[in-house]
Amino acid sequence: MKAVQIVRPEELRVIDVEKPSITEHDNVLVRMTAAGICGSDIGIYHGTNAAATYPRIIGHEIVGVVEETGPGVTSVKKGDRVIVNQVVSCGHCYPCSLGRGNVCDNLKVRGVHIDGGYREFLAVPDSDCYLLPDSLSDRDAVMIEPTTIAIQSCSRAELTAEDTLLLYGYGSLGSSIFRIASQICPNIIVAELSDEKLAAAKAHGAAHTINTQKEDFLERVSAYTNGRGSTVSIDAACSKGSLLNLLKATGNAGRVITMGFSTDPTEINQFLITSKELDVRGSRLQNRMFGKAIEMIREGKLDLNGVVSHTFPLIEAQKAFDFADTHDPSIRKIVLTFDF
Repeated sequence: MKAVQIVRPEELRVIDVEKPSITEHDNVLVRMTAAGICGSDIGIYHGTNAAATYPRIIGHEIVGVVEETGPGVTSVKKGDRVIVNQVVSCGHCYPCSLGRGNVCDNLKVRGVHIDGGYREFLAVPDSDCYLLPDSLSDRDAVMIEPTTIAIQSCSRAELTAEDTLLLYGYGSLGSSIFRIASQICPNIIVAELSDEKLAAAKAHGAAHTINTQKEDFLERVSAYTNGRGSTVSIDAACSKGSLLNLLKATGNAGRVITMGFSTDPTEINQFLITSKELDVRGSRLQNRMFGKAIEMIREGKLDLNGVVSHTFPLIEAQKAFDFADTHDPSIRKIVLTFDF
């Protein structure tokens, strides 16, 4: 079967690998139908994802159809459409004892530490398979995974209706966070360097927008918050300087959420944190949030239809990654398909 492997940074290959078979543990065989390209996949390709190991079959936003099940499986059956959880945790360490398997001491993430879903078939435990809503196509269902990341970040931020949220970045991750946050908090400021993306944020209900290239970021945040600063800030851009900007823009007793994976040194002003007694928290992956995201879709609270902007067949993954690197403003989400 065909698979996409990052051999080493900047080297992507379409390779032939053996089709997996089900075992007592990996007791569901899934035929993949769609897989999203995420910023972390691009980071693995370019060698900027500190968690990645090589060589690696990447892909963690993965959707498919159940091809075969083991004898003890009752939660899914052949022909079911599913999305696969990317987080593999031990269940026994200190973080797992706190119910935080997403930061398990022995964490394995599909497509990062172990081989992922950029391949035609994948064998996984039935507990990692979630049934898809009928309302979503396979390619649109890929967006459930980034939605779980968004739910996690809002959970880590302890976001409430009374907060003023400053969302830095409105790409695929930022727009996913906005979809979730806007159901909790009506007062959201979106900061972004693309006028097109800012217009989309405004159309979707952002209270205020800031073009970080054309406007004075801190001055605008101050004006929009009556000089107080945001109560919650989430860094969905994870770019050089973004965390420091949010530390400056967040008001006293606020919460700042960082989601970046770069190991490059980041300037941090200790006084900004201490003097305002800010809570600076990481948000990584998701912690059993697939069920919540799917429930929101089924209840009509979340619509992911039409979010995907571009598709490429798996065997043209290099073209897809090259296109992602152009940062074309029309890109919302790129999905690899398996109809080749």
